[in-house]
Amino acid sequence: MGLPEARPEARPEGAARSRTSAARAQRRIHGASRRETRPDAASRAELRRAARARRRFERAEIRRFTRRARNRRVAFAAVGGLLATLVALVVVAVYSPILALRTITVDGTSRIDSAEVHAAVDGQLGTPLALLDFGTVTRDLAVFPLIRSYVTEIVPPGTLLIHITERAPVGSVKVGAMFNLVDPAGIVLQQSAERIPGVPVLNLPGGDTTGPAFTSMVAVLVALPPELLAQVDSISASTRDDVSLVLSGVGQGVTWGSADDSARKATLLAALIRLTDPAQPGVFDVSAPGNGVFRPS
Repeated sequence: MGLPEARPEARPEGAARSRTSAARAQRRIHGASRRETRPDAASRAELRRAARARRRFERAEIRRFTRRARNRRVAFAAVGGLLATLVALVVVAVYSPILALRTITVDGTSRIDSAEVHAAVDGQLGTPLALLDFGTVTRDLAVFPLIRSYVTEIVPPGTLLIHITERAPVGSVKVGAMFNLVDPAGIVLQQSAERIPGVPVLNLPGGDTTGPAFTSMVAVLVALPPELLAQVDSISASTRDDVSLVLSGVGQGVTWGSADDSARKATLLAALIRLTDPAQPGVFDVSAPGNGVFRPS
C-alpha cells in the first residue's frame, strides 16, 4: 500500500501580496534615507565656496607670516647697521687724527705766565681728544703753587681750553731775611728778598702760618673792604684775641682785638677814618664794635 504524495502547502494569495508591499515600502524608506544623506547642488556649491575661502585664508596667513618675518629681518638689519655705524664713529672719534689735540689755550692767569703753563702741558699735542690723559694734566699743573683750581674744556675738532683760578695772596710773612707771599691757607706763593709791594706784612712769631694768630689775622684782612685793605701796611697778633693793624701814611694804629664781628669792626673803622685827619698820629680802637674811638698820640 503506497504512501500519499506530499504536495506543497497552498499559501494564501493575500499573505503574498502583503509581503511584497512590505518589501517595496522598505525599499522606499531606504531610498529616501539615501536621498536625505546625499547633498544637493546648493549644498555642494556652499561646500566648495567654504573650501575656497579657507584656502584663501590660509594663503593670506602664510603671506602675513612671511611678511612679518621679512619685517623682522629688515628691522634686525637696520639695528645692526646702526650699531656698526656708531662703532665706526666711536673708532673715528678715538683714533682718527682729525680729532687730535692741536691747540692749547690758557686763560685766567695774572701772576702766572700762561706760556709756562702751556709748555707744561703741550706734551699731549697730537693725542686724540678722547684719549687725553687728564691725570697727566693735573700732575703737570701741580708744579704751579699759584694755581688754586682749574677747569678744562674740549672744543672739537682739536682745542683744549684750560681755565685757571689763581690763589689770591693775603699778605707776606717775613721768615729770616725772606718775605713769603702767602694765601689765606698759608701756602707760599712767592719768595722775595725784598718786601713784596701791594700786600700787608703779617708779623707772626717765628713765621708760623698754622697757629690761631695767623687764622685771626687772615679773618680780619678778608673782612676788610678793598679800599680799607689797601691802607693796611702791616698786621700783628700773638694770640687769636690781640690783632692790631698799622695803616700806611703817618702810621696810625688800629686796636682790633679778636676776629669776632670783623665785618662790623671794619664798617666802624671806615667811619672813624673818614672823621679823622689822616695826618694826625694816633690809634683807632674798634675792639668794641659798638663804641669805637680814636686816641691821638
